[in-house]
Amino acid sequence: MDKKQIREYTARISQANKSELVNIVYELFIYSMDMARQAFNAGDKDMAVKYLKKAQECVCELKRNLNFHYEVSYNLASLYRYVHEQIIASITRRVPVNFDEINKVMTALQNAFIEVSKQDASGAVMQNTQKIYAGLTYGKGKLNEVFMNANEKSRGFVV
Repeated sequence: MDKKQIREYTARISQANKSELVNIVYELFIYSMDMARQAFNAGDKDMAVKYLKKAQECVCELKRNLNFHYEVSYNLASLYRYVHEQIIASITRRVPVNFDEINKVMTALQNAFIEVSKQDASGAVMQNTQKIYAGLTYGKGKLNEVFMNANEKSRGFVV
């Protein structure tokens, strides 16, 4: 991921509610798996393993944040366990294991969470963050992010 993409994700995370955060984790998972597939296709097994470990972290994060007060969480835990096992097999064997099947499962779950997030009207999880305004400034057709009140003392972690 380049610096621009990292900056975009950072901005999205700072403004996201709980459902949007889950969607971002799914996006990062799918990105990592795509990059691992590309690395395997290019013959770079070390890079593929690096991206598989990032995908593994995403699955672990999704699994860690399940709320087992809802029965659907048990089903999600089983799916995440399956995906996690396939990633571990890919890492240890250093070949893609069931990538297409993993992609189908996680894409279907991501689509479901996208629908859930459309109904989630809760506010951003992070409080006291900078407001981000985007607009066409300082160049024809070039989109820039503008941070207002960058020196504001009330943003970030408050003790």
